[in-house]
Amino acid sequence: MRALVITASNRAAAGVYEDKSGPVLAGLLAAAGCMVDGPRVVPDGDPVEAALRDALAAGYDVVVTTGGTGLTPGDLTPEMTRRVIEREIPGIAEALRAAGAAAGVPAAILSRGVAGAAGRTLIVNLPGSAGGVRDGMAVLAPVLGHAVSQLNGGDHPRPDSAAKRLPEIA
Repeated sequence: MRALVITASNRAAAGVYEDKSGPVLAGLLAAAGCMVDGPRVVPDGDPVEAALRDALAAGYDVVVTTGGTGLTPGDLTPEMTRRVIEREIPGIAEALRAAGAAAGVPAAILSRGVAGAAGRTLIVNLPGSAGGVRDGMAVLAPVLGHAVSQLNGGDHPRPDSAAKRLPEIA
């Protein structure tokens, strides 16, 4: 799986401070089996949309953003993502928020991140903190391969043990 990390941060893009969540995200995606490019650091807003469209044109399987999912007026990553995706995958975003809250971060429920598909590319928004990225990847990593397979027309796995659990019909 080819993955791209996009960090949405006005201050990191301007050199005010170093991007910390993007490198963490790149490392976790690599640990999940992805060939990772980035992080590409861009200001929030229209540059996020442009970076997402560039990623689609480049044929990435997975694009994960970090940052821009909060409540400040400049947090526009979900809006930019919705301009690009064709189908939303609400279960991913819901699971990310729930996991953050369960990990003892009450503000996790304030994240407005979305997840969806654009063609055969999975796009997921994660929070802009290293901790939020770690919590998010704990949820995302186990389903990445299956999600990418599904987007490419793959079938659901059918383990032999599942057939044994089903009652027989007489």
